[in-house]
Amino acid sequence: MSTDRPAGDNPPEQEAAPGGEAGSGSRSGSAAAPPAATTAAALAAAVRAVESGERSAASFFNDAPRTAKPAARPAPQGTGDGRPAGPAGPAPEVARQRTPERPTGPARTPEADGAAGTAPDGGTTARPALNPAPGVAGVRQVLAAGGAPETLAEQAAEALGERAAEALGADPWQLLAVPGVRPEQADGFARALLGPACGPGDERRAQALIGWLLEQAAVAGHSALEASALRTALAQRSVPDPDDALQTAIADGAVLVFQDALDTPSRPRPAADDDEDQPVRVLLGLDRFAMAEESVADGLARLLNTFEAVDGSEQVDEPAPADELAPADEPASADQSATVDEPAPAGEERAAADSEPTEPDEGAEGAEGAEGAQGAETAAADAAATAPESPNSSNISDTSDVSDASDASDAEAESDETGGSAEDTAAAIPVRPSPSPAAWEAAADAAASPSAAALIRAAAHSGLVAHTGGEAARAEPAALIAAARSLGLRAFGATHTENGRRRLAGDLAETGPAGADGDPAAAAVTVSGLLSGRQGPGRDADGALALDLLVVLDAPQLDLETAALLVESLADGTRLVLSGDPGLLWSAGPGRLFHDLLLSRFCPQVTSRTPDFGPIGELVSGIGIGELNEVEAPGKEVVIVPVRAADEAVHRAVQLVADSVPRALGVPADQTQVITVGHGGAAGTHALNAALKERLNPGPGRFGGFDPGDRVAYAPAAGRVLPGTVTGADADGLRLDCAGSAVVVPREQVGSGSVRHGWALTAHQAAGMRWPAVVVVLPGDAAGGLTRAWIYTAFSRGERHLSVVQGADQALPRAVAEIPVKERTTRLRTLLQMQSGAQADAEPAAG
Repeated sequence: MSTDRPAGDNPPEQEAAPGGEAGSGSRSGSAAAPPAATTAAALAAAVRAVESGERSAASFFNDAPRTAKPAARPAPQGTGDGRPAGPAGPAPEVARQRTPERPTGPARTPEADGAAGTAPDGGTTARPALNPAPGVAGVRQVLAAGGAPETLAEQAAEALGERAAEALGADPWQLLAVPGVRPEQADGFARALLGPACGPGDERRAQALIGWLLEQAAVAGHSALEASALRTALAQRSVPDPDDALQTAIADGAVLVFQDALDTPSRPRPAADDDEDQPVRVLLGLDRFAMAEESVADGLARLLNTFEAVDGSEQVDEPAPADELAPADEPASADQSATVDEPAPAGEERAAADSEPTEPDEGAEGAEGAEGAQGAETAAADAAATAPESPNSSNISDTSDVSDASDASDAEAESDETGGSAEDTAAAIPVRPSPSPAAWEAAADAAASPSAAALIRAAAHSGLVAHTGGEAARAEPAALIAAARSLGLRAFGATHTENGRRRLAGDLAETGPAGADGDPAAAAVTVSGLLSGRQGPGRDADGALALDLLVVLDAPQLDLETAALLVESLADGTRLVLSGDPGLLWSAGPGRLFHDLLLSRFCPQVTSRTPDFGPIGELVSGIGIGELNEVEAPGKEVVIVPVRAADEAVHRAVQLVADSVPRALGVPADQTQVITVGHGGAAGTHALNAALKERLNPGPGRFGGFDPGDRVAYAPAAGRVLPGTVTGADADGLRLDCAGSAVVVPREQVGSGSVRHGWALTAHQAAGMRWPAVVVVLPGDAAGGLTRAWIYTAFSRGERHLSVVQGADQALPRAVAEIPVKERTTRLRTLLQMQSGAQADAEPAAG
């Protein structure tokens, strides 16, 4: 079955391009382009042949000897050994793709085919040049000439810009920039436009494949790939010289190359003048993900180094040895204190970071993500233009004196322009409150638990804090927010979903009034709402968020681009607390920010000792440490339903939602959520939603496949899901009720798959949300998608009840015990360690 993905973003290998098949390509003996209908049929047949394994992708190209290839370009500087080669060993997962067979013989030259390169009488015939019309009409013309669906025109124009038609005519493989188009389809499109003159060795094809592979790697969560993995993937796609293709891409600036040192425990960081060779891995990545990671690292360092510590503050406890720190989920008595770790000394940082993390491993489904893995949410796009730029990495030392002088100069300059005095301008700038050490200590002493007190003390003494814990530990960030607001600070908590925001508001209400307005909900926002300005305090005159303390819950769900935008939006001196459960799945977009932050030991860490109570909490806590235990559930809190086949799994899931759970527990069907491993397959979300709709809300689907009353999952942006209910439709689009808010989905988004039925979701779609009852479906064909992190996430979504439709047999306990996560290749941990090293080097110089 297909793996875990948000709505509308199955990998190119699993779904055809939106609107139909672009085809794979077929042999043609005519110099002129065949009619569009005939070409489309032939290309579709070729795609089916490749997918069924009857023929390889390479077999659709010419197979006579190819002319000699020119010598490879010299490797660009900075790649170490002269080419972007990575270390030996298993390469990270690039994207789930079918590996084509390598051709058994050399390919033929275009001239040897006698098709489009030469006419039968020896004369040269060329395909007629296209003169496309301007705009989307021209794109449709080019797509029709290549036998591709004209419905791709608008997407192609959006992806390739105003001159999309010309770009496609000159380089047909740029069709891969359109979400959902596969390499086999782009190959067929290119052959239809260019004839057999194109082949697997075409440089344009290789460059387009490199970009496509890196985009698919981002869908799988990687922010970069090892060069060896990229070479292997190119070879699987029949690129004859992957090394030369990579060198060309690097020289042209299409990809960036990085050398990350491979640190080993107890090995000190070499001095700048040390000539000793240090092992490195060569990584290649797209510039936007590289910039996002660097922006996050710079921004976190800025927050640490511009924070003004509380005078007379007490030092937090020294970090305990790594093997003595308890996992976040480990049950503990309520009177146990939280563990507070300070950043490791610079000389010991790398050795400590390479040790096992103190929390359970988190994970992510490799194929879950958004098309192109854009990661930043649409609602935050407008706010990006006003966000302040992140400082350079070199500006990580304390610059308070310089900042004061700069602020004074800015105030004088502004007064000259506005006609006011510098004093008037300074008076208009709000002064950040600075509670006394005694006030912070009093707030900590009043906290409801030792873990909450430890978190309050850590936030008082550091500009950046990491907090880990399970579901019950979410009360601790709420206690911090309430305490900070009682001290006069502008404190807010941001969650990944609206469901999480409501739960945070409930915790704040139990903690006490949230500031002068006395409204606890005022301090609870979503990350997207905060960045867009729909929720929260808004922005100040400099474009920064007008707050003093920000607690981000659900931190494992932060993707790189959203995190970069968020950190850049925080002014110097703002306190930032990143809180989350390290056992959960990572973000749908690229990166693993929270995990990398924990491993780098870049900032103080507070590990909660608040356990998750009840049978579900006991079960999930065991899963977090790799144990699948039987738990006592006298109130039917946990029920296991064994099944043999996928159709039986669907039947039992529908029965549980519609009948058993409402009758036995009193939880209505609309408060029960089904979670499964992927969208496709006999027991994926498609099959489950069809069966649940037929039982719970049958109808003809007259509004684009939907009827009033249907439960849906709307994906307004990559990696973000809004559960809702259809209320109607009109000329503007599909109307939804999303947690009490009216939402209109434009008609074009409905057709593109941004809205899907939502009785059944994937675990990644469900992350950050909880329901009174959850039914997790594990069919036999789901074994390949199971990890400890996936199971931990799915099982922990239920508040009162969890039913497990178990058809995976021994694959379930095996995944819990042996497969913690699907690893990702990222650079953030290294960048944070570099920031710590630069800071340590600067301190002696400053002294």
